[in-house]
Amino acid sequence: MNYYTYAYLREDGTPYYIGKGKGNRIHSKNGRVFLPPPKERRIYLKQNLTEEKSFKHEVYMISILGRKDLGTGILHNKSNGGVGGGAMKGRKHSPETKEKMRQTKLGKKHTLQERKNMSESHKGLKYSNRKSSPQTEQHKKNRSESVKLWWKKRKEVQSNGN
Repeated sequence: MNYYTYAYLREDGTPYYIGKGKGNRIHSKNGRVFLPPPKERRIYLKQNLTEEKSFKHEVYMISILGRKDLGTGILHNKSNGGVGGGAMKGRKHSPETKEKMRQTKLGKKHTLQERKNMSESHKGLKYSNRKSSPQTEQHKKNRSESVKLWWKKRKEVQSNGN
């Protein structure tokens, strides 16, 4: 009973993300595309829940507020909730499934020409710390501007709150 549901809020106080977690999850990026908002815009919706109840509450809140990507609401969530690390918890693959996964990983071998084409397509690109993530100069410039804007807004929120 140490799970909870939480919301990330926009500057106007409306939620844009609903999640479930335990421990420090509300404060960490932990696989999401975006960074958590400033602390004053992170709220616990329900606390001291079982994992099952936290999944159910997450699903309920997402269904009430709706998802932007589906055109049904205001949230940036990419699923209806109730999924993630816990959805597959305890699942065991059958030996047949394991063999199919192994065969898929063996995959086809790339020809010399395919390897040459892949090499040429990556020349001149710089990589970030993440594997297989080419970063063009324009991409780095856009990311830098985005981070600067985020910090500026964060400082404004903090100075208005103090």
